[in-house]
Amino acid sequence: MTNVLFQITFYEERNFQGRSYECMSDCSDMSSYLSRCHSCRVESGCFMVYERNNYMGQQFFMRRGEYNDMQRMMSMGMMFDNIRSCRMIPYHRGQFRMKIYERENFGGQSYELMDDCDNIQDRYRMSDCESCHVMDGHWLMYEQPQYRGRMMYMRPGEYRSFRDMGMSGQRFMSMRRITDMC
Repeated sequence: MTNVLFQITFYEERNFQGRSYECMSDCSDMSSYLSRCHSCRVESGCFMVYERNNYMGQQFFMRRGEYNDMQRMMSMGMMFDNIRSCRMIPYHRGQFRMKIYERENFGGQSYELMDDCDNIQDRYRMSDCESCHVMDGHWLMYEQPQYRGRMMYMRPGEYRSFRDMGMSGQRFMSMRRITDMC
C-alpha cells in the first residue's frame, strides 16, 4: 500500500453549492455535518459511499471526478438519492485472491478467483454466491452479470453470510478487482 492522499467533499446542493463537508478518511455518519448530499467531488483516492449510516444499505463506488448531481449519479448506477457514510478504499499492490462459495458459512461449491469474473453462472456453473473469503486485494461484487446492478465493497476478511450483512435477497453474479489508483 502506498501513501496516497484520500479526499472527498460532499455538498448539500447540486453543482457543489451549499454547505460542504470535506472528508479525508472513513466517516460512519455524515448527518452531523450535512442534512443531505446532492453533489460531491472526489479530489483523490477511491471511496465507497453508502445510503445509510455505519456503512449500511446500498453502496456506490466513486473514483476521482466531479459528481455534480445526484440524479446523474443515479443514471450511472447509483441506486439511492442521499449519501450518509463513506469509506476510503486503500490502493492495493500485489495479487488479488478471493474464494467464493455457493452457500452461507462457506458451504456448497467454491472457486478461487484471482481476476475479474463477469458472470459466475457462465464461468463456474454457479447459480448463487452467498459467502466469500477475500484473501488479497479489494473487490466489488455486483448483483447482475457484466458488473451491473447493486454492488458491495469487499475488503480482506471472511464474509460468512451476505444476508447477515443486510444484503438479504441479493445475489452476486459478477466480481471485479479494484485496481484503480484513482
